[in-house]
Amino acid sequence: MPSFEKMAGAFSYESSDVDWCEDNYKHSENVVEYFNTMSSFVFFVIAPIMLYLLHPYAKERSLAIHLVWFMMIFVGLFSLYFHMTLSFMGQMLDELSILWVLAIGYSLWFPRRHFPSFVKDRTSFSRMVLIITVITTLSSFVKPTANAYALNCFALHILYSLYLELKSCTDRRVLRLAWASTGLWVLAISCWISDRFGCSFWQKLNFCYLHGIWHILIVVATAYGSTLIAYLDASLEIPYSLPDLQYWPRDNWALGLPYIVLKGNAKTRKHC
Repeated sequence: MPSFEKMAGAFSYESSDVDWCEDNYKHSENVVEYFNTMSSFVFFVIAPIMLYLLHPYAKERSLAIHLVWFMMIFVGLFSLYFHMTLSFMGQMLDELSILWVLAIGYSLWFPRRHFPSFVKDRTSFSRMVLIITVITTLSSFVKPTANAYALNCFALHILYSLYLELKSCTDRRVLRLAWASTGLWVLAISCWISDRFGCSFWQKLNFCYLHGIWHILIVVATAYGSTLIAYLDASLEIPYSLPDLQYWPRDNWALGLPYIVLKGNAKTRKHC
């Protein structure tokens, strides 16, 4: 009975140790953090669009690519649930879904030339990532408050890996996308940190919505960053497809969602 009550308590409102800056129950007696909850719906808008835009690339490279944005839908769902309830289970589902998005991304896109010396191929690398992710998932329940900080550290490794891949790049469109991705991430993480550690300041200004803005910025940053990584992957793994970058809904617009177009096929193989 005590274990059942403990498990049930994990689903109860405000059972999480994490409480963001936004005032609780300000707009609804059933929703703890209203704006943080509503801003999670951006995942349900961007993810289907990216699934559609990246389908030609996924069809040529691997349909497993779609797992990234399928999982992003679950990130949005669990983020919505967490901020609506501030429950411990909501927190864990939110953070662990992000962990598994990162794991899928590493498995699919991490460059072969940076594999550890004992890893022979991508299948072996993916198995290694799976084992590490399962262990990390289980250990995340030991110190839940540290999970978010650990997840953000992965971004630093991703930025470093991108730097290694791009330091000899001269393509302006690729570099533009890289700078945009980095800028969006910096803005997003600045909002996250400010909401977490500068809450008293923002409360004085009566502006406690930075975590919700983080949701919006990080989804767009993920769209930009994942497209950049996918483009680099396509250039290495399927160079014959002649990948190129374009933006939706109009390629000549200053703002838009980046995606990959394939201008070649197996009959127009290009040897680097």
